[in-house]
Amino acid sequence: MRDTTDSIRDGQPGRRLSWPWFLVVVVVYAGIIQGLGLLIGVDTSYSDSQFPTTESLVRNALIPIGASIVFAAAVVTWLGWWGEVLRYRAPVRRWVRWVPISMLAVALIGLNYGHLSDQSISLVACLLLLGLFVGVGEELMFRGIGVHVFRRAGLTEGKVALYSSLVFGLVHVSNAFGEGAQAIAQALVVSTSGYFFYLCLRVGGIILLPMLVHGLWDTSLISNLVGDKPQVSLGLVFIILLQVVLIVVLLIKRRTTEPVPAGVPS
Repeated sequence: MRDTTDSIRDGQPGRRLSWPWFLVVVVVYAGIIQGLGLLIGVDTSYSDSQFPTTESLVRNALIPIGASIVFAAAVVTWLGWWGEVLRYRAPVRRWVRWVPISMLAVALIGLNYGHLSDQSISLVACLLLLGLFVGVGEELMFRGIGVHVFRRAGLTEGKVALYSSLVFGLVHVSNAFGEGAQAIAQALVVSTSGYFFYLCLRVGGIILLPMLVHGLWDTSLISNLVGDKPQVSLGLVFIILLQVVLIVVLLIKRRTTEPVPAGVPS
């Protein structure tokens, strides 16, 4: 992979960031989340739930992820990349538009409404805020900074999608500090989700769409894990099934995710 400092095109705005330095930025980003979690986090080992109380959700997730958003925004500001991070121009074929549509629909269906109705208003409100924070923070770092680092390196859209998604998945291995070996499997699943979020960026042409899809997707997943007694809903089955379907579709149609050539019907 070529270094951005060697391959950057003349006329591109902002500072240069090579892919090795991007990996350093990602390590710092993950360190903020994990470090703050260890520093101010609440022990929840007494419960089967990931977030049994509002306090645990705020201190174990909201504050660390909120700090990571500030860090990611500071990096984008320092680079001077806000203009291109917010908008992404790479046309896609019509079938790709079904990726964000299906993910939004299934995420809404998958929300564990019954379980959430049994929780306190403060816990549900913080869950919704957590989904927003995750969508904004992770998309800003990986579909914002990451995608543009690899794109500026002169890579094809297919490789931009692949490498940014792999980094997105690998950073979730840091969860192994709290979740053990299952974080490895989580990282593999997250990598495929990262590819879907990249396609959402391509479809919308603006980073707000993958932020919305990502935030709602994670809110739906976490809705099963809050409160004293976590409760899996049927909606989780739909989420898993869609993930599998999208993976199969991408394997079949992966060559058609490149930008549509001029004059070719989409």
